[in-house]
Amino acid sequence: MLLKVHPDNPDPKRIRKIVECLNAGGIIIYPTDTVYAIGCSLLHQKAVEKVAQIKGIKLAKANFSLVCYDLSHLSEYCKPIQNATYKLMKKSLPGPFTYILDANNNVPKLFKSKKKTIGIRVPDNNIPRDIVNEMGNPLISTSVHDEDEILQYTTDPELIYEKYKNRVDLVIDGGFCKNVASTVVDCTEEVPEIIRQGVGEL
Repeated sequence: MLLKVHPDNPDPKRIRKIVECLNAGGIIIYPTDTVYAIGCSLLHQKAVEKVAQIKGIKLAKANFSLVCYDLSHLSEYCKPIQNATYKLMKKSLPGPFTYILDANNNVPKLFKSKKKTIGIRVPDNNIPRDIVNEMGNPLISTSVHDEDEILQYTTDPELIYEKYKNRVDLVIDGGFCKNVASTVVDCTEEVPEIIRQGVGEL
């Protein structure tokens, strides 16, 4: 199903409909402040496994991120972070960044792996933030890649729907997205390091 949602003022009824789908173990494709992403509730192990299948990767090897409403969920999934890292995140989020942090013991259970790090995302887009806020827990998230060598990311929700309609439960049309992914910042060492330059400028 393709569901139109206004990116600036998402209709609460539609957000609730999306959350009902996620709470039932559904998989969605949704817009962010960078590219479209595939997501599911982290409380549904089967859904997390299915997202890995859609991406064609083993769950244990998946580098999925957690999409959060703000930084209040950090302690549930990450080891304590340095003050400087927290300040950096606070200053740049919501925004087009993925911060790689040291994961605590809750994370390996999610991914059935010995995962030591986790990516944290707080996109500057009201649709995913409202979804997470309504749901009460983060989304497991991974970018929608294109098969095209030149165009790495599809920006058109209708084309995404055509391609994925039989593989996911819901595609959210929040308008065209960017075709450049988030900037990935590794904060597991003393000094943060940009490991992928994307839309976000630090």
